Amino acid sequence: MGYMQQTSPYAQSPWGLQQCIFRFTYMWLRNGDNFWFFLTTVGHQRVYGYRFFGGRWNHYSIALRDIDSFHCSPPTPTLY
Repeated sequence: MGYMQQTSPYAQSPWGLQQCIFRFTYMWLRNGDNFWFFLTTVGHQRVYGYRFFGGRWNHYSIALRDIDSFHCSPPTPTLY
């Protein structure tokens, strides 16, 4: 897998994560962890969705204060 740039238009504001709902989003956390995350909900203090580990997608949540930066995948085109 090639290098992925860590900056995105939304990287400076965690509330920009609302633009990433129902998209695959690459997350970089303040503790150095980074991973793909499928975002489903943005709350006041946490984001919720699914993270792939242990060979399957698991429910997962992240505190907004723990997110260093993120990058959303493009929206999935539909036929509608």
